[in-house]
Amino acid sequence: MPFSAMTRSAMPTAPPPWPRLSFPVGVITVLLVILLNCAGSALADTSPSPVAYSCDAERLTALLVSGAVDDPTIPDPSSGPLPVGGFVVLQWRDLSLQLPRTNNAGPASFTDGKWWWSLEDPAHPRFRLRQGQGDIHDFACERTA
Repeated sequence: MPFSAMTRSAMPTAPPPWPRLSFPVGVITVLLVILLNCAGSALADTSPSPVAYSCDAERLTALLVSGAVDDPTIPDPSSGPLPVGGFVVLQWRDLSLQLPRTNNAGPASFTDGKWWWSLEDPAHPRFRLRQGQGDIHDFACERTA
C-alpha cells in the first residue's frame, strides 16, 4: 500500500508526552544544591592531608593513606584506636616515595627495603636510607607548622 493511501488511523502515533513534574523548579534546584554541598563536605572530610616536616633542613611532606586491608578494629599505638594508614607518600628534595606499611608491632613504620619512615615520635619521625651492606644514613626530622 503506498504511503499516500494510508489512512490516518493506520499511521503510527507519537509517544505520549512526559508527565509534568509536580515540584516547582525552584524546589528541585534547592534540593540539588543541598545534596551537592553535603556530598562535597563528606568527600572533603575523608581525604587525607599531608603533614609538613623539616628533614636535614629541607621540607618534606608525608601523606598517610589508608589501605584496602586496614582494619579499623585493630588499635595502633602511635595514633590511638584507628590504623595510621596502608602506605605513606613522602615528597622530599626531588624524590617522591611511596612506602608500604610494615607489619612490625608497635608504632607505625613504612619501608620499601631501602627507605624507612617511622612514627615512634610523630613530632620527630625517623627517616633512614639503607646504603649498601649495613650502612644506614639517618636524616634528622621534625614536624613544622
